[in-house]
Amino acid sequence: MANLVPPQLVVNSRMLYFTWVPADPDAVRKLLHPKLNPIGNQQCFINQYVVDDADQTSNFGAYSLTYAGADTDRFAPDGEIPTRWWTHYFNSSEDMRGYASERGVPAVPGETTLEIADGILTASTSTEGVEVIRTAVRVGEDLPVVGRGQLSYVTEIDGRLVDGIYPFVAPLAQPWEVLSFEFLAPDHSVYALRPASPLNVTWGFYSPAASFCYPGGENVLDV
Repeated sequence: MANLVPPQLVVNSRMLYFTWVPADPDAVRKLLHPKLNPIGNQQCFINQYVVDDADQTSNFGAYSLTYAGADTDRFAPDGEIPTRWWTHYFNSSEDMRGYASERGVPAVPGETTLEIADGILTASTSTEGVEVIRTAVRVGEDLPVVGRGQLSYVTEIDGRLVDGIYPFVAPLAQPWEVLSFEFLAPDHSVYALRPASPLNVTWGFYSPAASFCYPGGENVLDV
């Protein structure tokens, strides 16, 4: 594994990120750490993104990643974005999986692709040769707004809960609409996060050039 130390910088990734209400909140709750509480609407999150070139990272190299999990009743420093707990993390880079695993992230091998045709973005996530998630989103070419701030992800390291803060800057494509969101492998544990019907997307964006630090700061929680 490469000698990777925090923080690491990633720029201009192609990123699809959103939250939704799950079909089975009880199944999602079982994946949440017992010392954490779900947010009121029980929503889950997913980030499917691709870093196309090693020149877009400080040391990670090119990679693709899908991560997903459950939002909690804690919040990032802005007091608005929920703190998040990773339940799944499918990463194409062995070095980055090692870096993430040292920080309590449940990193396993996986591949993510993002392709746009006729204004429709298709994001596909596979692990062990099996496609497990597929998303279709209508995306525009206008970038009228820049999203910025800090995200908060909690992991468990050596029996302690640690809150990692991830600053980000991302131009947001408009219009933006999730058309379909499929969990394709009922025998995989990520199927527990499948969305309710009808699909209820509560927040999200597509950015063709999202930049962030990984992570920017870590704090042990008193819980």
